[in-house]
Amino acid sequence: MEQLALLGGPSVKDIFKDPWPQWPVWGKEEEKALIEVLNSGVWSYNGPKETEFNQLFAAFTGTKYSVCTVNGTVTLQIALEALEIGVGDEVIIPGLTWQATAATVIDVNATPVIVDVLEDTWCIDPEAIKKAITPRTKAVIPVHLYGAFADMDSIMAIAKEHDLHIIEDCAHKHGGEWKGKKAGSIGDIGSFSFQLSKHLTAGEGGAVTTNDPDLAERLDALRNCGRRPEGSFKSGDKGIGDYGDDGNFLQSGNLRITEFQAAILVEGLKRLPKQNDTRDENGAYLNELLKELPGIHPLKRDSRETKKAYFNFAFRYLKVEFKGLPIEIFRKAFEAELNIVVDACYEPLNQCSLYVPHTKPARHKLNENYWEQIDPNRFQLPVCERIFHEESVCLHHKVLMGSKEDMILIANAIKKIYEQAEQLMS
Repeated sequence: MEQLALLGGPSVKDIFKDPWPQWPVWGKEEEKALIEVLNSGVWSYNGPKETEFNQLFAAFTGTKYSVCTVNGTVTLQIALEALEIGVGDEVIIPGLTWQATAATVIDVNATPVIVDVLEDTWCIDPEAIKKAITPRTKAVIPVHLYGAFADMDSIMAIAKEHDLHIIEDCAHKHGGEWKGKKAGSIGDIGSFSFQLSKHLTAGEGGAVTTNDPDLAERLDALRNCGRRPEGSFKSGDKGIGDYGDDGNFLQSGNLRITEFQAAILVEGLKRLPKQNDTRDENGAYLNELLKELPGIHPLKRDSRETKKAYFNFAFRYLKVEFKGLPIEIFRKAFEAELNIVVDACYEPLNQCSLYVPHTKPARHKLNENYWEQIDPNRFQLPVCERIFHEESVCLHHKVLMGSKEDMILIANAIKKIYEQAEQLMS
């Protein structure tokens, strides 16, 4: 790949004065907080750091309640369980998402119905939702993907008309806003991930948000061995974790985070608004630069999205406008220029190597009909497939934490590849 990068002069990576910003971001604040937890001896659930983060995150997302969990997969599972979705129910999801969005549906014995996405946002297509609704449909999980927001106006209107639950998958959207409402506050439940790549991270972890006190109580119990909180969510105080009524609420398991994770999240949340602003400013500027380049189409910035929150920076690449250069060669040349991994988007769920429910018949083969219904190969997702195989280019969000000069260098790298496309194909 060095030869690709050196065509026509030095690569962008060779002329950067500084490397890309580090990720994750940490400092003395995290070190101090972790030592505090260590010395306190309170390392487990419902400690002061977890309580503080839940309060801060609820305020940040504009919701009444936040409940921490072990990861962003569990958040989706307990959201479904709290809404009592299971055997015989269908849940509509987009075909372009991390496999957990689908896997958690079959983990509660419901049926994922996978539909196509919009090509300009890569988010679930509202028209496809309408066509997929049956009498068994109980919920929709819109995924706010990469730099885009699902069309929540249309989705909430569909939900109201058909009496459906909405679980927002906000793993990519901490702090994003739709018409002034934060991601995770629009549907019944918001699901967040704090895995290492996410723009708020403790290495692992997750949270669910809601405005419904009854759902909040169930969500809290589901992540804590089924115990009913000793206090009341309605009063804003669920107690410190001394449960006097074990065994009279819900069946569940231990899905809790630790105080160490909560301590890191408290400090990370303090940085997040400024980081989001930086990524938004640079993302908007880079989008403007990319509009001038043939074959490069930034994802749509919907005017209803009043605050942007980038996960990765993604755009569409159209080979026919780029001198016919195959996207695989474009990504490799771009990687070599930037000295950073350049990926495709997630694999479409009907072709995803990690979403293979038929590899676990002992768990998922409830009956022959259900076995057929959870086969992802039965779904046709032409837009998802085209985006993955032919059009998607994704960069880690840390590239947007640099300077405007860095954004110019990214655009110049693409321009350089365009100018030398014939040589790259020879």
